Amino acid sequence: MKKVLLYAALSALALVMILPFYMMFVMSTLSTNTIYSYPPVMWFGKNLAANFQAMSAKVDIVRAFLNSCTVTILNTALVLLFCSIGGYAFAVYRFPFKKQLFGLLLVTMMIPWTAGVVPWFWLMSKFGWINSFKALIFPGAANAFGIFWMRQYCQKIPASLLDAARIDGCSEWTIFFRVVAPVILPAYASLGIMQFVNVWNDFVQPLMILRRIPLQTLPVLLKTMVGDRGTDYGSLMLASTCAILPLLAVFLLASKFFMSGLTAGAIKE
Repeated sequence: MKKVLLYAALSALALVMILPFYMMFVMSTLSTNTIYSYPPVMWFGKNLAANFQAMSAKVDIVRAFLNSCTVTILNTALVLLFCSIGGYAFAVYRFPFKKQLFGLLLVTMMIPWTAGVVPWFWLMSKFGWINSFKALIFPGAANAFGIFWMRQYCQKIPASLLDAARIDGCSEWTIFFRVVAPVILPAYASLGIMQFVNVWNDFVQPLMILRRIPLQTLPVLLKTMVGDRGTDYGSLMLASTCAILPLLAVFLLASKFFMSGLTAGAIKE
């Protein structure tokens, strides 16, 4: 009976979590008048084609999608590369002021991001990166959380494994890419998903940097679909569905590694 009640409670919680996504998918197939109707419509409608035409007439969803993919994929790849290298260095090597530097790195995590918005924007303007994807890709290529995350995994790598690779004549770079990187694959998956979601959903930075409409990412483009004189919520929900589908696909593809990455180290033998 306890298991039945537990499964029932978990199933109810799962339904509550899924309901907003389901309603967004449903409303993407309904007209605005139907969305406003009471009681609310809980099943798919026949207005998907009309919503798609209205969305295509208002915004260039394909270009915005490609812009978001460019920024997100490049930034995530750089974060995985540099954070894993930094975490590996802090975990394996010995160098002067190692603990002090790592402590200083952790202190930066306590500073709210909003405190650095003005200096960041000033630097981007001085670099000439306004209306450029560079401002969204390179400044966050290495962050304190990512280095800390990868360091925790690299600390679990046996020193004997690294010593064996050195005895075989492997260089330090070969050891990292051929020995260490495959071992910490769950860490890559977990950090990659978190970084992908954060960059894909980022609204403030693209809004400040990307002034030209052809360069806008999906979150900024969705904001332009909300009008002062009324909003076509059917086409807006369809655009929101297009924006969230890549996140669901990435999570489902890497969910196995993501779960193992979150639970790694939870049990100490």
